[in-house]
Amino acid sequence: MSILGLIIIGAAAGFLATRIMGMEADIPTTMFIGIIGALLGGLILRALLTMMGWMSGFVGAVLGALLIIWLWQRYRSR
Repeated sequence: MSILGLIIIGAAAGFLATRIMGMEADIPTTMFIGIIGALLGGLILRALLTMMGWMSGFVGAVLGALLIIWLWQRYRSR
C-alpha cells in the first residue's frame, strides 16, 4: 500500500475509531491514531486471517485504532 493510501485509510479509520470510542480529538491526532492503528491492525489482521485487499486493511486499521485509543484512555489518566 502506498503512503498516500495509508494516510487516507488511516485518517478514515482514526475518525471512525474515535467516534466509536467516544474520544474527542483534533484532526492530526485522529490521523496519527488511525495511521498507527492501520499499521498495527493491518499487520495483525493479515497475519491472522491471511486476507488481502483494501477492505481487510481498513478493518484492521479500525481495529488497530480502537486498540490504540483504548490504551491511550487507559494509561493517559494515570
